[in-house]
Amino acid sequence: MISAEVSLYPQKTSRASEIIRDSLDAVADLDLDTKVGSISTQLTGTEEEIWSGLKILFDRAQKESEVSMVVTLSNSGS
Repeated sequence: MISAEVSLYPQKTSRASEIIRDSLDAVADLDLDTKVGSISTQLTGTEEEIWSGLKILFDRAQKESEVSMVVTLSNSGS
């Protein structure tokens, strides 16, 4: 298991919160433990699930807006 702390920052849009919610909804079908915080989301799962989830998050967000995504990965089991 690994974890990723992810922050999405949609740019040049007034719909940032909606874009973030839509992006998180797009990974709901994956078997990830998801903890949504005020400025970041913690994802925990297998390596394959995490990498797939990160790609889905970014792909979904970039369809709606320019976006920056900041990710911290850990295998420490926290």
